[in-house]
Amino acid sequence: MVFSIGLTLSVIGEILLAISLIAVHNKVMKERKIDRKVVTEFKMERHLAVLAMLFIVAGYLQTTIFG
Repeated sequence: MVFSIGLTLSVIGEILLAISLIAVHNKVMKERKIDRKVVTEFKMERHLAVLAMLFIVAGYLQTTIFG
């Protein structure tokens, strides 16, 4: 098993960034001071952020456990 502290910290940082992006988008969407088109875009970005987190975790696991 290859273990890299730098890789681990990088993955944690990327996941935290994605979580903060989702949190901000959710807060703005709840305010409803933006038009429907922007809300739709935020929802799409939220789904992409979740997908990105899954890819980050899968890549990390592949590198550290299966690599």
